[in-house]
Amino acid sequence: MGRPLTRAQDATSLHTALSAAKVSIMSVLRRGSASPRGSTTVVHTETSPYGSRRLVVESDGAVTAAYLKDHRDAVVGAAWVTNHGDAPSDLDRTRLDAGQVPLLPASHVRFPEGRKELDESALEVVWFEEGDGVAILESGDPICVIPGWSDMSRGIPGYSRDVTAQSPFAFPLEDELKDFLPRIEHSREHWEACRADGSWADFQQSVLGHLLQRLGPGGHYWHDVGRQLPGGRGGGVPTVGVTERPARGDRSFTVLSTVGMSRQRMPTVELYEDDVAPHSRIELAVATSLPSQRAGSIFPWLAQYPWRSVTWFAPGDVVKWYHESATFPLSTGDSVWEGVLLLEDPSRLAGPVAPGLTGLHVGGDPVRWLWLVPITGEEHRYAKNEGSDALVRRLAQQGRSWVVSATGD
Repeated sequence: MGRPLTRAQDATSLHTALSAAKVSIMSVLRRGSASPRGSTTVVHTETSPYGSRRLVVESDGAVTAAYLKDHRDAVVGAAWVTNHGDAPSDLDRTRLDAGQVPLLPASHVRFPEGRKELDESALEVVWFEEGDGVAILESGDPICVIPGWSDMSRGIPGYSRDVTAQSPFAFPLEDELKDFLPRIEHSREHWEACRADGSWADFQQSVLGHLLQRLGPGGHYWHDVGRQLPGGRGGGVPTVGVTERPARGDRSFTVLSTVGMSRQRMPTVELYEDDVAPHSRIELAVATSLPSQRAGSIFPWLAQYPWRSVTWFAPGDVVKWYHESATFPLSTGDSVWEGVLLLEDPSRLAGPVAPGLTGLHVGGDPVRWLWLVPITGEEHRYAKNEGSDALVRRLAQQGRSWVVSATGD
């Protein structure tokens, strides 16, 4: 899909007029209301299944606009949806100067005479599987899409069916509809499957069966560990469990692995990768000689992290512990750990040969296992400044093992 992050916007007369008016057009949509005077009506509002984004559709009788907000209620994506009156011939300076979303000019709209107010009962909201984007449908037809790359801080709005030319308020949905339609249908099917009876059990057994072949029989199993995160930050979806694979004759350490992170793609991958399939689905694992209950308490923090924070985990990422270092679950000996390094290839560090966990596919995408290696606060800062490859080389030179042991070696 041609994302406008690298696309030069058309030099239309509307853009010229906006420049001449010397107005901060982005502040109008970023404020998150069609009108600042309290005369708006909320047509529809809905929170994403992950709880990290909220859609608000508002109308003030002249214009309807849609806003995608984060957990702080700040607008991250937005789009003009439609006019409800005659389109002006030029820029609607009156509304814009008043801090209102303008009526788009006739040169930019499909219905110059305007269209009637949206009927909430005819609206359907389909959240993307990743949770960072959303589509609004009216009687089954998409009328607005705010994808994950919509970014009002960078002047990138969402897409509207009623727009015929690019503007800072919306891009034409028709230009990208051939790409959005399959994605909307896939997302609808994803959420329907998640709600279907027995779907979680089927997925869970596929992952557990894969790990049985790779790691041997399981021990303890902890269900829905995200709900255990303190402070009410966890819970909801995705559902993620943790399975224990105890040490055995050919392995002196226990492996703890998540079960459930790969059921849905991670957010924002498409902002960085053209082909998202190889990068979108992961599970996390830790190899350890620590007591499993103690080591496993690392996962409530990380199990829902990508969807809660609207980000993704990639090999080499470093993640800082959210609380005091003394509470870090993998703390050992005199080591003061303050975060984790996510390592796809443990052979880059010292330690025994790592078990191969590749071979599982979900939704046609390969699932990658990322191993958790605890790091200090200084090592976290080093990786941020010098890059994770530099950190891995440094840890390797120090003889750091990828297996978490009681001695912290």
